[in-house]
Amino acid sequence: MSDKAALRKLAAARRKAVHGVIDATPALESLRKVLTETEGRVSFYWPIRSEIDPRPLLHEMCRDRAVCLPVTTGYAPLVFRPWTPGAAMIADSFGVEIPTDETEVEPRVLVVPLLAFDERGHRLGYGAGHYDRTLAKLRAKGPATAIGFAYEAQLADTLPIEATDQPLDVIVTEARIRRFAGA
Repeated sequence: MSDKAALRKLAAARRKAVHGVIDATPALESLRKVLTETEGRVSFYWPIRSEIDPRPLLHEMCRDRAVCLPVTTGYAPLVFRPWTPGAAMIADSFGVEIPTDETEVEPRVLVVPLLAFDERGHRLGYGAGHYDRTLAKLRAKGPATAIGFAYEAQLADTLPIEATDQPLDVIVTEARIRRFAGA
């Protein structure tokens, strides 16, 4: 097993151990605060496994702002589809709920799930590079804000970083808001 694979397994176990135990309300309140400081369409994620659930804010934000959800298309940047309450949804090949409306939109703010994060704004994802490719593509066109949303228990001392890894601008947990260069 590679170092990253072992790290992913450990991180998933740490996240699972606190999921449903930790009150996510403070994290949602902090995420709301950070999102009010941003502009443009917001991409949320539909949680799977033990990911912290941003959906209460997804429902709230769509009243005043355009929101969307990511869709995976192989080892490529994510595409984004608009979402509104009651939108028809289907499960993709990963079991993630995605809108059936195939209209593509482009967010300027992304709420990003993760397995682990460090104090420098790096994240460990599932290993397919979807968010790294997506952020590189979006940032090449202009400002794009990436907000990691996680439990504090997902903090890692260090993470292996590769040249293609895209840093987060902000990481929000139930314990605090971490801001990084440029955020």
